[in-house]
Amino acid sequence: MNEKREYDLIAFDMDGTLLNSEKQITEKTLRAIDRAVKAGKTVILNTGRGPAELKEYLPILPQVRYVNGLSGGLVYDRTNNLKVYERQFSPETVKKILEIGRKEDAMIHFLTDRSIVQMNQWARMDHFGMGQYQGMFARVAERWEDICEQYFADPFPIDKLNLYHATPEGRARTEKRLCDAGIELEMAEAETTSLELSPVGANKGSGLLALCKFLNLPVERTIAVGDADNDRQALERAGLAVAMGNATEEIKALCDVVVADCDHDGCVEAIEKYLLGEN
Repeated sequence: MNEKREYDLIAFDMDGTLLNSEKQITEKTLRAIDRAVKAGKTVILNTGRGPAELKEYLPILPQVRYVNGLSGGLVYDRTNNLKVYERQFSPETVKKILEIGRKEDAMIHFLTDRSIVQMNQWARMDHFGMGQYQGMFARVAERWEDICEQYFADPFPIDKLNLYHATPEGRARTEKRLCDAGIELEMAEAETTSLELSPVGANKGSGLLALCKFLNLPVERTIAVGDADNDRQALERAGLAVAMGNATEEIKALCDVVVADCDHDGCVEAIEKYLLGEN
């Protein structure tokens, strides 16, 4: 790790990183992003969220052109409405995952350009450890009566599939069943009981590499900032790995440096100190 190296791009995770505990981006952070872009730097979103879950934030981030979304499953250029990179589960694989996923008390969430959940599971998001997101889902997600029945009747490719469990033990059982079934996929733990599933090769690290190739930018000249397990591959790939103060201990141990937490403008510190070299 070389803190004196010059970096050209910074990739921010959203939840627990760019967003504070109130799911907001502070004015101080917005000003720092604006200064970075005006200085010729590239700021991207590096998130498990898909286009639907980002709609309320993108209008206040007009200077953020590129999104590495759906945990690396969809990389796109907002300005030109161009998909740079995309990986999807086949309908056959989604069906296998659903057969395993519904053996546990888990809420199913499909992500493509759309966001789809089941009505009665959405109404109980607190039960699945996701209550803080219920309002957002009410605004952006389609709510089906029976997500499995409707999907089996009319299947389609999925970029990412989340299973929100009631307990960590339930999540662990699902992980084991998926491994035992030999289904090729990427798994990442998120929140306290969530399991994020992506196609093989789709993770925040591969998405970052795909964008760097598109931009003709060495990945060594990038900074990744995150807090959780699903940020791991991007942090491992980037030239500088930055952990938020609220990151898990495993992520802090992986990273080169640690900044303040998401409620104390850690992202501003990452921009000022490491991207712009102001301190």
